[in-house]
Amino acid sequence: MAARSAPSCHLRLEWVYGYRGHQCRNNLYYTAAKEIVYFVAGVGVVYSPREHRQKFYRGHSDDIISLALHPERVLVATGQVGKEPYICVWDSYTVQTISILKDVHTHGVACLAFDLDGQRLVSVGLDSKNAVCVWDWKRGKMLSMAPGHTDRNAKYNYLANKLVNKFWSLCGNALTPKRGVFGKTGDLQTILCLACARDELTYSGALNGDIYVWKGINLIRTIQGAHTVSTKINFNLGRLAPALVFNTIYFLLGLSVRSVCWRGDHILVGTQDSEIFEIVVQERNKPFLIMQGHCEGELWALAIHPTKPLAVTGSDDRSVRIWSLVDHALIARCNMEEPIRCAAVNADGVHLALGMKDGSFTVLRVRYGWSQIHELKLSYCRGSHLFLGGKEVTSTEEIKGVHWASWTCVSGLEVNGIWPKYSDINDINSVDGNYIGQVLVTADDYGIVKLFRYPCLRKGAKFRKYIGHSAHVTNVRWSHDYQWVISIGGADHSVFQWKFIPERKLKDALHIAPQESLADSNSDESDSDLSDVPELDSEIEQETQLTYRRQVYKEDLPQLKEQCKEKQKSATSKRRERLPGNSIRLHFVHGYRGYDCRSNLFYTQIGEIVYHVAAVGVIYNRQQNTQRFYLGHDDDILCLAIHPLKDYVATGQVGRDPSIHIWDTETIKPLSILKGCHQYGVCAVDFSADGKRLASVGIDDSHTIVLWDWKKGEKLSIARGSKDKIFVVKMNPYVPDKLITAGIKHMKFWRRAGGGLIGRKGYVGTLGKNDTMMCAVYGWTEEMAFSGTSTGDVCIWRDVFLVKTVKAHDGPVFSMHALEKGFVTGGKDGVVALWDDSFERCLKTYAIKRAALAPGSKGLLLEDNPSIRAISLGHGHILVGTKNGEILEVDKSGPITLLVQGHMEGEVWGLATHPYLPICATVSDDKTLRIWDLSPSHCMLAVRKLKKGGRCCCFSPDGKALAVGLNDGSFLMANADTLEDLVSFHHRKDIISDIRFSPGSGKYLAVASHDSFIDIYNVMSSKRVGVCKGATSYITHIDWDIRVGKRRLDLELKGNKLIINSYPVEKIAWASWTSVLGLCCEGIWPVIGEVTDVTASCLTSDKMVLATGDDLGFVKLFRYPTKVLITSRITYILMIGYDSDVTRENEISYTIRALSTNIRPMFGIKPHLQQKEPSIDERPPVSRAPPQPEKLQTNNVGKKKRPIEDLVLELVFGYRGRDCRNNVHYLNDGDDIIYHTASIGILHNVATGSQSFYQEHNDDILCLTVNQHPKFINIVATGQVATAPSIHIWDAVNKQTLSILRCYHSKGVCSVSFSATGKLLLSVGLDPEHTITIWRWQEGAKIASRAGHNQRIFVAEFRPDSDTQFVSVGVKHVKFWTLVGRALLSKKGLLSTLQDARMQTMLAVAFGANNLTFTGTISGDVCVWKDHILCRIVARAHNGPVFAMYTTLRDGLIVTGGKERPSKEGGAVKLWDQELRRCRAFRLETGQVTDCVRSVCRGKGKILVGTRNAEIIEVGEKNAACNILVNGHVDGPIWGLATHPSRDFFLSAAEDGTVRLWDIADKKMLNKVNLGHAARTVCYSPEGDMVAIGMTNGEFIILLVSSLKIWGKKRDRRCAIHDIRFSPDSRYLAVGSSENSVDFYDLTLGPTLNRISYCKDIPSFVIQMDFSADSRHLQVSSGCYKRHVYEVPSGKHLMDHAAIDRITWATWTSILGEEVMGIWSRHAEKADVNCACVSHSGISLVTGDDFGMVKLFDFPCPEKFAKHKRFLGHSPHVTNIRFTSGDRHVISAGGDDCSLFVWKCVHMPH
Repeated sequence: MAARSAPSCHLRLEWVYGYRGHQCRNNLYYTAAKEIVYFVAGVGVVYSPREHRQKFYRGHSDDIISLALHPERVLVATGQVGKEPYICVWDSYTVQTISILKDVHTHGVACLAFDLDGQRLVSVGLDSKNAVCVWDWKRGKMLSMAPGHTDRNAKYNYLANKLVNKFWSLCGNALTPKRGVFGKTGDLQTILCLACARDELTYSGALNGDIYVWKGINLIRTIQGAHTVSTKINFNLGRLAPALVFNTIYFLLGLSVRSVCWRGDHILVGTQDSEIFEIVVQERNKPFLIMQGHCEGELWALAIHPTKPLAVTGSDDRSVRIWSLVDHALIARCNMEEPIRCAAVNADGVHLALGMKDGSFTVLRVRYGWSQIHELKLSYCRGSHLFLGGKEVTSTEEIKGVHWASWTCVSGLEVNGIWPKYSDINDINSVDGNYIGQVLVTADDYGIVKLFRYPCLRKGAKFRKYIGHSAHVTNVRWSHDYQWVISIGGADHSVFQWKFIPERKLKDALHIAPQESLADSNSDESDSDLSDVPELDSEIEQETQLTYRRQVYKEDLPQLKEQCKEKQKSATSKRRERLPGNSIRLHFVHGYRGYDCRSNLFYTQIGEIVYHVAAVGVIYNRQQNTQRFYLGHDDDILCLAIHPLKDYVATGQVGRDPSIHIWDTETIKPLSILKGCHQYGVCAVDFSADGKRLASVGIDDSHTIVLWDWKKGEKLSIARGSKDKIFVVKMNPYVPDKLITAGIKHMKFWRRAGGGLIGRKGYVGTLGKNDTMMCAVYGWTEEMAFSGTSTGDVCIWRDVFLVKTVKAHDGPVFSMHALEKGFVTGGKDGVVALWDDSFERCLKTYAIKRAALAPGSKGLLLEDNPSIRAISLGHGHILVGTKNGEILEVDKSGPITLLVQGHMEGEVWGLATHPYLPICATVSDDKTLRIWDLSPSHCMLAVRKLKKGGRCCCFSPDGKALAVGLNDGSFLMANADTLEDLVSFHHRKDIISDIRFSPGSGKYLAVASHDSFIDIYNVMSSKRVGVCKGATSYITHIDWDIRVGKRRLDLELKGNKLIINSYPVEKIAWASWTSVLGLCCEGIWPVIGEVTDVTASCLTSDKMVLATGDDLGFVKLFRYPTKVLITSRITYILMIGYDSDVTRENEISYTIRALSTNIRPMFGIKPHLQQKEPSIDERPPVSRAPPQPEKLQTNNVGKKKRPIEDLVLELVFGYRGRDCRNNVHYLNDGDDIIYHTASIGILHNVATGSQSFYQEHNDDILCLTVNQHPKFINIVATGQVATAPSIHIWDAVNKQTLSILRCYHSKGVCSVSFSATGKLLLSVGLDPEHTITIWRWQEGAKIASRAGHNQRIFVAEFRPDSDTQFVSVGVKHVKFWTLVGRALLSKKGLLSTLQDARMQTMLAVAFGANNLTFTGTISGDVCVWKDHILCRIVARAHNGPVFAMYTTLRDGLIVTGGKERPSKEGGAVKLWDQELRRCRAFRLETGQVTDCVRSVCRGKGKILVGTRNAEIIEVGEKNAACNILVNGHVDGPIWGLATHPSRDFFLSAAEDGTVRLWDIADKKMLNKVNLGHAARTVCYSPEGDMVAIGMTNGEFIILLVSSLKIWGKKRDRRCAIHDIRFSPDSRYLAVGSSENSVDFYDLTLGPTLNRISYCKDIPSFVIQMDFSADSRHLQVSSGCYKRHVYEVPSGKHLMDHAAIDRITWATWTSILGEEVMGIWSRHAEKADVNCACVSHSGISLVTGDDFGMVKLFDFPCPEKFAKHKRFLGHSPHVTNIRFTSGDRHVISAGGDDCSLFVWKCVHMPH
């Protein structure tokens, strides 16, 4: 028997012996039905102890390694290993898939856990970072993902939105971890398991056998010695003896326990040795063994008892076991000394032979227990030979005559078919033959058990396959009576028992074990029970060979342009000429795509016809013969489906990342665009019956099927469809979760399961064979389906079973349409057939023939009985689309009307227009010449078939003749009216590429060919009169000159463009211009000319406009001639404008805190890495010497010293206005304002000046916006800097985080905006593409994302009345965006025809009514846009750049803020009317030379203004009064900081050239002094009456505090002064500079400030200085990490360590010294501690570092890496820090953030 078809019998999994205990844990549970669920190999097992019965879940394709049980104990989640692992959630009752979660993890899914209410599932991957994912498992949607840990995650539980090991919290789409705090309660060690309880209690098991009890993230208790631990370590796990489950009950099993579960008084225990025990608490010493299997190594040995239903297995675990196939139990076991590799039972079943791994074998007696009777050890030989009577048989004939008792050999003539036909990679390990059933069973390395016919002689025989094992099924055998098949897995240690169902019982067994179909669904091929398929129909074969893949797609253009620009950067820039004033609009399309598409033709709701051709969706009005077009696609449309309400259409296209557009047939506007799931193209789409869902099929290698919620643009489910082409997808009209697909050898029934689709192959049985299915529809119930085959049959299906076939057509059935009471079909035979509702009777047929055409037809039918590709019914007609590109309307009474037609498959190259009539001619590869009417009738006037395809055509000057060039090198001349031949020639062998009549009388005809010749013919004499030679490549275009004396030749040679005789050519007057080469049309070639060609061009009769066509499908208009103008780059820059603030903002590089480096140019060895110098006179341990004096003089404190235990942020002076905008807003009806600085969001009360803070960001905030919708009052969004930045949405009142969005941006988020309903959030990134992302922020879900622009985007804002429209502005661009589903569509702002309008850098945006948009420019103009077209310019609205604009649609008034000098007439803030025609200016009265406004906001008669000078000002609209609410330094860093010795005042000095005095109590700035130079340091005198200021130019100044007058100033140094200090006795002033020096001045000598001495030999620049309490010594910290002590005033270097140790210091601000060694962290390789200050009490120390952290230590802290508390808020680089008097506050100064933080000190209680 030939094995050309799969066997008709079947295998059904009946029992699995084994349990996976190795390398897994917590994988054993009781279900609600008191069944036990676990897994082994790739099978989930549900075992009923009462019925001793197993059910199997077989939805996995590889080993299951994790399992979790739903809180309701019915649903189970399992995760597998694999290259693309997935998670299945399934029902333990029905073992059917509920949901599939995939496309996130790699390598495998290590752990799973449900949350308390079962709504979410958490998973941990096996990838290098142990990715942690949280799923909405019902929807199959991932909510959040974060890297878990670099080490293996042993166990995760989900508790009240928190994950434990690290303790995680989920907010928005962000998972935020916090490490468990061990404290002193327990040791940091490996945690192996955990359990969660209520009240945030968590229990975890440790490697040493302890159990840790956690409250929140803190360890509160340790149960020591909960388990004993042996010395043996296995997989980093202690061999834990008994299992602790509940109330610390112990069970002395003496085994390695991997899983425990408790229910009532029963406990389940799973061990590493693959055993499952059930223990009753009352009888804890009598565990009951439920299941066991082999454990270590691999399982190879399998033997079957010859007379009894017994199977014998032996494994590398050295055990041999006998299993009862009837009782499903282990009945005997014996342990051997060596691993076992093979086994055999003799004919009477008494003796058992075992082959060992070491080469020995053993024979056992099995009748009365086990007893060894013989043992031998022999060497073995490799190779396979056949022996008879001890003699090797080599004769083929002799071998054929042998009758074998059994067949277990994998090679031989009878089993050739078990090997693949074209591959040898599949290694088959075992075979066993069933002679009675004439079937073979095989086991292979892919974990597959296959069933073949026996014998199977031909390679590649058809088979049935069964999955469940891991890789390597090592052995397979039939039972003695052939009732069962036993298979064993090598690595999975399991024994599978399969029930054999013969063909006669197959029908009765089909309803059993519904999971069988599921098992097949996760394989690409499923059951390969296909007969050899006959040859395909020619049309189908041609269609399957079509490829839609392109080298370059239109979506590649932006990237290609950027690449080309990079190459051309060194060249001079080229500026395009102005656009031509003319434009073109698509009017009519002749054509319909039917040659490779089907079911793509429908009636709309109002009776119009919708279809597609090329990249255009066409809506055709048959009464008016007009068309409307959807032009949203950028490549060929391949499929079309209509919404059930007939008003929306879905179209899918070709593309690298192809899109599906859903658009409105009335408005022709897109409703949603779906992308991101398919490759190369979308070949089929279909709507659900309720219209809410859409199914699509891709043309990638797997023909991926995707189910969409198209309105939201969300992918609901995805699955691999088939390796062969799928032609159609249809959704079930009764159940929206079901669908069918049909294609090459393919009919599959699908069901949605969460994020996946479960497919079941159609079962043909004996009624037919699996033909290619070309179309499919559903019938009158959800179970009935109908499909049309390639042989002309209609298949009728119930569920997945074929119940009937009906012969419907001669040839393939290409299209089928379901009616309310019947069906209509169309096929290749050109017949339309109407059927009843059961396909039992054909009611009527319509043959498509030319004779049946009605008089009103718009053209001519090319042939009778064209192949029908689409059928649709409606409005009393049948609509038919044919393969020949024709659309016909069939009246039910019989007449046929031709509506639209076009060319068939192949390319259309030839095009000619009549010299004076509105007609044109085309010639194509489809071997037809056609004449088209361009008048309103829009029809084909004539058609003629040609012997070959044509490439070019041309009308004669009088219009009477038509010349046509053919692909075989011949050409003909035909009568233009009748298309009859006049003359023909065949002088060339290659394609005729162009053909031209000479102008005037048309006496000559020039014929150009790919042979590189041009032949000249005399039309009158019909002779060739000349040949043009010399071309080095094929000819592309030719043109005659007016004088008919010369021709224009354009050549292409291997992609290089060549122009012949360019100088004379340019002076010739040409009769026509169709060339794409030459100086006159050089500008038509794009910058990406290397990858695309301009293929055609044509000049208008007035020679003003040139039209071109190119390889990417673009038609373009140019001014003629299109020569390129060259201009210098500097001129171009001057054209767009320049402003220093804009340039600085555009080029700013943001410092990411985690990547921060040291702000000072330090060198040398860091203090914590330096070797300690031994002291010469170290005291002995016991000494009578007097005690060491205090390190620090204490003052300004009470009698009892109280350590500071915490710092609380109380006040912040500063506002980020220098590089941000629109970041100051009113809240609470104007009572509060919200803004930000550093990484702090600040809520500032206008009346009291009190502040509260949002401190959850971990790096600088760059943007802020407030939700304006009344439903979301006081909701704020802030975006930050980071390599992976986040956006926080929070409540401004209670500071609660509502959502955190982990962004796909890089570097940072520069703009955020809420939509009109407040539900959506827009964000813009700082990445090179300035990505724009739309979020559904409450869910943390990204809706859409797209590259914004290659230049900086400054602002992007939603229209205040829209959730779908927004505008982005930036460097030289403005874009108008629309959110369509999950896609973003953009339109560039068009400058229209406004005189001298040019695109400027846009800085701000605001909105008006009637879709008006206002943008502020760098030049001070405001542009007014209607939709995306510029309609007006308000010139010089400001004298400088317009940085900020604000409006609401309530009153329409617009506030603008710009950069300009204050004057009587104008100010930097202006309030405009709704049309931006009148305004009122407001001066800010800040005292600045130039006001630069960066943010404006308006509310209740006041305008809130944020300036670049870090000021926030409130301006009254009526009285123009200004109230400064917030002050701050303009530029930083702020280096100088000094606190008043007795009052809550402090001074700050910064590089903005100002020194400012701040009052902490009144929360405001008291005074400001402009110095004229950048200030670096500042210091109060001990009495507080004088202030010394050091500047960067080397000068220092002393001011009197009372009058702020200069008491004295001096400049003895040229470089910056880094620190300045008064001595405690007020006599000396020490000035430390970057010139490696400290100068001393005697203040008692008066304001002349003569230097009396200086310190020498300082090895580097000075950082900090401190005087001793007696004013006799000075300690100096230098830039080489060295601390030095000098005598005052001599400047002598003190080297005596003992003397230094005895010094008491007045202050301590040094970062160096043994006393502060502990402040240097382990992570200080690139960043430094910048500043320090010891409290006045001398027991606390605060520091600031380059990471922006403020840290609190105990003082002194001589031990390395001292314990501390850290406080975040600053940007990178905290430059200075000080305690105020009485240690009430700590002041910290920021470097990059230019802000001052006031921290309240919280002292420990007495």
